Amino acid sequence: MILNNIALFLQIVESGSLTAAGREAGLSSTTVSERLAALEAHYGVVLLNRTTRAISLTEEGRTLVEGAKRVLGEVEELDTRIRHGAQTLTGPIRISAPIDIGRAVVSDTINHFVAEHPQISIELLLSDGYVDVVNDGIDIALRFGRVSDSSLRVRHICLSRRLVCASPAYLEQFGTPMTPDELTQHNCLIMRFGRHLDNVWRFGDGATQQMITVRGNRVANDGALVRQWGVAGLGIVLKSEHDVREDIRSGKLVEILASSAPPAAPLQMLFPPSRAQPARVRSLADQLASRLGASRLIPDD
Repeated sequence: MILNNIALFLQIVESGSLTAAGREAGLSSTTVSERLAALEAHYGVVLLNRTTRAISLTEEGRTLVEGAKRVLGEVEELDTRIRHGAQTLTGPIRISAPIDIGRAVVSDTINHFVAEHPQISIELLLSDGYVDVVNDGIDIALRFGRVSDSSLRVRHICLSRRLVCASPAYLEQFGTPMTPDELTQHNCLIMRFGRHLDNVWRFGDGATQQMITVRGNRVANDGALVRQWGVAGLGIVLKSEHDVREDIRSGKLVEILASSAPPAAPLQMLFPPSRAQPARVRSLADQLASRLGASRLIPDD
């Protein structure tokens, strides 16, 4: 019974309310409230602060969320091994990925993985902004760049080059910049990551590094849209090679300023700070790492 109540508690946290959790679980709001009260009585602490409009986790509630995901995952994996054998993978996986790479690479990898393991269910959350891996219940998060949260487990996949690109039509109409400084005379299409505007583009490395502040008439927080604008000839873009690989190969986009290449950014997988991962998560992580490492234009040295 205690495990069932813990699972219901996680459902409350993920759905955002007792009513929504009850609806998903097929339980009345009264039953959900009673089982939450029983769980809090069992531990002798308040797990959720509740108002008429919202719920929020107490410190004890956050601790339970972190531990419960690990414990319930291990129980589910044990149940699967006993019922179906050690080679059967089953259960849910929640993944977060940037929009472009999520659509271009991750989605196709998921399709193959689920075809091989039909008892797996996957929720793919695409966002170019910040994601709270722990509180959002993410099993695997793909992110470019440095990781600011030192509590997360990190798996390095590869270094991903960042390419300055434009369509042949744009370059024919406005000319090709030959140095990074000339970008200030061009229309650059800019990404926004939350509050951060990615309008300072870095070129070279070490003592030769340049930082150019670019401007343009379009800004978006959707990397796929910025790439689409670039393909349409509306301006110059700075994108990961994973995002524009097919556009470069097909000629829809042309890399420029290659001799002043922007520094590569690490592509990494982030995991919650639990001590163990379910076999299904480890298996999918391995497939994603293999596919993403192989999808680069130029391999690591």
